[in-house]
Amino acid sequence: MSEIDDERKLYEVYAMVESLGERRFARGERAEGREAAEGGVKERPILMSAPMVRALLAGTKTQTRRIMKPQPVGMLEFSNFRNSPWERGLRLWVRESFIHVPADYCWEASVSIPSRPSHTTYRADCDGDTRGAGWKPSIHMPRNLSRIDLEITSVRVERLQDISESDAIDEGSFSWAGEQDTPVRDLLEARLVYRHLWESINGQGSWDANPWVWVVTFRKVV
Repeated sequence: MSEIDDERKLYEVYAMVESLGERRFARGERAEGREAAEGGVKERPILMSAPMVRALLAGTKTQTRRIMKPQPVGMLEFSNFRNSPWERGLRLWVRESFIHVPADYCWEASVSIPSRPSHTTYRADCDGDTRGAGWKPSIHMPRNLSRIDLEITSVRVERLQDISESDAIDEGSFSWAGEQDTPVRDLLEARLVYRHLWESINGQGSWDANPWVWVVTFRKVV
């Protein structure tokens, strides 16, 4: 197959994906309208590390990249997008590392009176070395303790290394770099910073693997 045929096929796949995305979004709007009337929204959890939570709170992170599973073999096909876990309009609630102290109650007859209210501490809010403080991993955070909601505004697919300089900034790269006690904090190119950020999460050599990734853009729900 020629390069022109390859490009034409890729264009046709992207066109189908865009059409599917618009149909899903239209269905999602109608479904969300029904769910909202019933007091609910379509949502799913998303894990974020403490530095990324701080970037979210500061407004310097509006994008995330997640590895496609399974990875496409060869050219992208329409089937690679059929069961996407991400879609425009989906609500994401952030799971982060935390400590939760439940309320204490005094019992008087049949009435329970809280003598100490419940309290939640988020690791992202704490300065310095917080290791060994009894933090619960983000995966265990229940919905009612999540404090950040995001709404997906766009989804696309690309190779990891195709990230642009502006997208690397939107990933919160410089916010993360500013917290590092290594030469990475002095780097001026966001793409290079993001490479270090990616490998700090996914391991050495994960950048060179250059996987297909979901590029998820979102806004913080106030």
